[in-house]
Amino acid sequence: MPVLFRPASLYFLVSYLLISSLPFFPLLQGQPVEKPWHVLAMEVLSWLGFWALLQRPRWFHYLLLPAFFAVPVEVYLRLYFGQGISTHHLGIMLETSPKEAIEFLGNKVWLLLLLVITVTAWWWSLLRIAREHGYWHWSHKSRWLVLALFAVGIATWAYGQEVGIAKKPASASTKTSSNSGSGSTSAAASEEEDEDDNESSASTATSASVSATEGTLARWGKSLRAQLPELPYWAEIPYDEETYMRSWPFGLALRANDFWKERDYLAKLSEKSRAFRFQAHLDGNPELPQTIVMVIGESSRFDRWSLNGYERDTNPLLKQESNLISFSDVVTAVSATRLSVPIIVSRKPAAQSLKAGFSEKSFLTAYKEAGFKTYWLSNQMSFGQFDTPTSVFAKEADVTQFLNLGGFTNSSNLDQVLLEPMTNAMRDAAPKKLIVLHTLGNHWNYSHRHPQSFDQWKPSLYGIVNPAYTDLKNKQALNNSYDNSILYTDWMLSEVIQKLKASPQITSLFYISDHGQTLYDGSCNLAFHGHNTQFEFHIPAFMWYSDAYQEQFPDKVVQMRLHKNAKLSTENVFHSLLDMANIRYPDEKLEWSILSKQLKPHTRYVDSYGWTNYDNSTIKGDCREIMDKKTPLVQEK
Repeated sequence: MPVLFRPASLYFLVSYLLISSLPFFPLLQGQPVEKPWHVLAMEVLSWLGFWALLQRPRWFHYLLLPAFFAVPVEVYLRLYFGQGISTHHLGIMLETSPKEAIEFLGNKVWLLLLLVITVTAWWWSLLRIAREHGYWHWSHKSRWLVLALFAVGIATWAYGQEVGIAKKPASASTKTSSNSGSGSTSAAASEEEDEDDNESSASTATSASVSATEGTLARWGKSLRAQLPELPYWAEIPYDEETYMRSWPFGLALRANDFWKERDYLAKLSEKSRAFRFQAHLDGNPELPQTIVMVIGESSRFDRWSLNGYERDTNPLLKQESNLISFSDVVTAVSATRLSVPIIVSRKPAAQSLKAGFSEKSFLTAYKEAGFKTYWLSNQMSFGQFDTPTSVFAKEADVTQFLNLGGFTNSSNLDQVLLEPMTNAMRDAAPKKLIVLHTLGNHWNYSHRHPQSFDQWKPSLYGIVNPAYTDLKNKQALNNSYDNSILYTDWMLSEVIQKLKASPQITSLFYISDHGQTLYDGSCNLAFHGHNTQFEFHIPAFMWYSDAYQEQFPDKVVQMRLHKNAKLSTENVFHSLLDMANIRYPDEKLEWSILSKQLKPHTRYVDSYGWTNYDNSTIKGDCREIMDKKTPLVQEK
């Protein structure tokens, strides 16, 4: 019998083929695979190189153990969330404690145990075959030829990376097609679909993590470029890191490397504020039970809330709350989550929001110093180019949970996933608690931010997997879906308030959105965020308080009502949240607190062609661009 058809050999080969076929799993779900032939070629070459280098399967099979354990996770994520393992998922798996995992899995923990035993047995059976049989030992001299070819390929790729690659001569037809493509609509300039805040300013966070070694290599590369000829275009190695990252099992190594780089970047940001202390203390009885909830919304704009005068009844539940104060004039400095959230949670000045990191900690640490147990419960991402800066602050909490397995995809969890862990936090025996809920809110795709029961205004985009958001024909459906997502946000926030109402403790809630959205308003051909429009800077914010809170802090409630129309910004949030709990610290600024009679107006800078004074600006066109009447301040990055 030929070697290939022997049972042990077939079992070994089919097992490796199965784990290599995971990138093509979407085909079973009737979905396309991006660059399938490129992925397949990369996998074949990787197996060939791996085999040639280590010669015997028994040696590289040890290295594949993590990949075998990752197979069930990959299948689960692809089946239910339409994506494979990412940096975010690695963060959740590696940073979740056994206790948290058991709580999350519940009765399914036994299924997980069975799965672990099965995968271990699978891997071990293949190891025995690799040890006992020499079917796949590569002893032929062709192995050295393959290694030599790989060495030449790697050297050629490295040369092209350091020295540069010559451009391919453009043919007449290429020039014609490139020119004809330059007349795209301005709507397409807003392509920010799957990951949050994919703007040009994203390089800020990346550049902050460049090491001195990389800087030396860059200078060396420039020197070589000046002395050596560029690699001919026809010799370019068609390596695409993003595509390779999707391959199996070798792409897992790149994803793991991505995770550790993000961990390192997060650690460097955290190091800046490691020794920082607010020296905060509670002005009051530390044993008096109190729970404060801070909700950070996402992509919600002020004028789409009926609570703020919108003609559609998008807030039927919140408007019934008599103990709710909606602030009418709050702006965010930057229309990007990763840049705006640090301003919300810390004392980072608005005009420094483009700079990576901050030397101080967030209100979470101030609350902890004052004796509160703190929670950060998130339906957003934990790691990634746009999310790590927020995670720096999130990890200050006593309990940090990231509950979103779907990222920003269509299969993401709805925000109601936060309700159960919030309930568990409220049951904690600690008398003082701060619970932060970071929601997906009204992030695109809007129709995937709510269940079908909230699909009230139609036509909508509900049920459409990949709507053409740059197509103005979908303008009405897109706007209806956005309003439907606000309607769901109303329900979600009402549920949180009902839980706080049912508590015998002193309870209160503060809500604010990180930024708004532009939605093809009037003749404006812009959508989403990352533009300079009033729709993105003017955000909803409100505070709800229990009757017990009003009895305990009557003066604060009076001041909030007096200030509901004051000119405020996200810079007011930190100071207001600490004042809300009666937390004091040496260099406090009560003139920035919405709850204080000392409140004073401040210059509200927004990221519009520089730092523009929002209150000394004009509004241009249907896009309502914010234009400073004077010269905007120069931005430092």
